[in-house]
Amino acid sequence: MSKKILIVDDSALMRRILCDIISADERFQVMDTAANGLEALKLIRKNTYDLIVLDLTMPAMDGISFLKEMNRLGNNTKVVVSSTLASQGADITVEALSMGAVDFIKKPAGIFDTRGEKFSNLLLKILAEVAFADERKADKAKEKRARQSLLEKTGRFLSGDKEKIVAIASSTGGPKALQEVLPHLPGNLDAPVLVVQHMPAGFTATLAERLDSTCALKVQEAADGMIIRKGNIYIARGGIHMTVVRKGGCHRIAFLDEPPREGVKPCANYMYESLKDCDYERVTCAVLTGMGADGTKGISNLKKHKELYVIAQNQESCAVYGMPRSVVAAGLANEVVPLHKVAEAIIKNVGVSKDGC
Repeated sequence: MSKKILIVDDSALMRRILCDIISADERFQVMDTAANGLEALKLIRKNTYDLIVLDLTMPAMDGISFLKEMNRLGNNTKVVVSSTLASQGADITVEALSMGAVDFIKKPAGIFDTRGEKFSNLLLKILAEVAFADERKADKAKEKRARQSLLEKTGRFLSGDKEKIVAIASSTGGPKALQEVLPHLPGNLDAPVLVVQHMPAGFTATLAERLDSTCALKVQEAADGMIIRKGNIYIARGGIHMTVVRKGGCHRIAFLDEPPREGVKPCANYMYESLKDCDYERVTCAVLTGMGADGTKGISNLKKHKELYVIAQNQESCAVYGMPRSVVAAGLANEVVPLHKVAEAIIKNVGVSKDGC
């Protein structure tokens, strides 16, 4: 059955172009269009859609205000932002993602380019990944065995002086998920925190700034050579892989400018695998909402060298149950929890303690 789409854009020409692109794919059906957020609100109160394609700059009610109203109404329809601001307006795009939009695409400035094959293919790819994510079922037998194995694992680190680190991976829906996890971590968490969120270059600094304003821990975009210290959260920079090395008596951030892996850059697999050569004896991994399987291979390789505790976000609370599902299906998850329990699970396994390098 085709997915029902609502297009929200103040340009009549753009609505027509988007309709033509989307309607040409039999997987989708454009049910309605709206010229601004107010018109869209009236429609979502009356009708049900599988996906909303949303512009950000509109008269009467803009995209951000529309997302706020959706959240107030408890409407969980998935939203993909389609805006000319999606690159140069990083702050507004990150704000939209933090409020629940699951992905975004930059509209070309010229109409000719908007009608081009490159934009059409990318738009349909994003819509398909988001709209059909929940229908990609996990291997039920593997998942059942993985869940049963939770009862057989000790599942908690003993207290002690071992050096610890937390490493989080997230993708589609991740900015909002991180806002529901990181602010609940205490300022004296007994480990530094690394985060790989799949985002292009130019967005992660804004994401870090927004998170820093709500967290007890200091949140910053990672920089090459930066010393990793407790009391800090390091967000991987968009467009380059983040790893960890031991140098000059401390662990430091190191950038790796390799091609995309798992189709993404930064890739969490590089982060996880780099930890095997570091002095951290206990690693708490958290895999949050996102498409694909990034994190699984890295955690699997790291598990051969380190004591791990792996937390996976459950399907019900994920925007897209891809990355956590892959970790669970591989039998790597020690615990599968809803999003609001992820911070608690991290704290239980890491504890609170003194500062350190």
